[in-house]
Amino acid sequence: MPPRLLKGANPTPRHLLAAAMPHVATTPTPPQFLWLPKQLNLWGNGMFGDCCTAEEAFAKACNFPEIFIPPAKIVKWARNHFVLNGAGLYEVLQLMQTIGIDHDLVTYKDGPFHSVNWMDVPLLQNAIAQGPVKIGVASDHLIQVPNIGVSNGWIATGLPTGDPLDHCISLAGYGPASWLATQLGATLPAEIAGDTPMYAAFTWSTVGLIDPDSVSAITGEAWLRTPTTISKPD
Repeated sequence: MPPRLLKGANPTPRHLLAAAMPHVATTPTPPQFLWLPKQLNLWGNGMFGDCCTAEEAFAKACNFPEIFIPPAKIVKWARNHFVLNGAGLYEVLQLMQTIGIDHDLVTYKDGPFHSVNWMDVPLLQNAIAQGPVKIGVASDHLIQVPNIGVSNGWIATGLPTGDPLDHCISLAGYGPASWLATQLGATLPAEIAGDTPMYAAFTWSTVGLIDPDSVSAITGEAWLRTPTTISKPD
């Protein structure tokens, strides 16, 4: 039986989006890139609407060395900060920047965060190469993609424009479809050419492929943390 796939994101108020500092590319952009932790989890998003917090757990797992925060601790943190069943992306980013989460005698925080223009492909790729990009999406069509939440390597293409923004996911890579599929241990269907540009995205415990037009269609906001993780021993 497939897992329950819950949502739980609220859009960031317009005045905060307008005031946000935009990401500017200052480093070279690799031709292809992927953040793929060895251990993935729902981090509570199969029982609660804590997708904004689950995405933070994924981002911390992308650290070198990998930081795996147990799902029970993620759920407890979200409950204690009133973001367990619905939260704004900006709200959780602020909490993680100012308070962070404690695990194994270390407090893990986010660095300062900047908005990312997800319609600008070179700029978005540059941001992803620096850290997983937290995005808010309309998930009505994304949630119907076969194998999403079941196994890595699901493929989302041709998603129509969605509304409202109700889910938070992480853009974790980009590159040719064949290269990304190989990294994820998946096989491309015959109708997708190996050189097709794709993004890799994390949601509901799995990482899959999504085409740039679909990202443009369903995304309502995007954020880069610089750095993604700040570690402070307690």
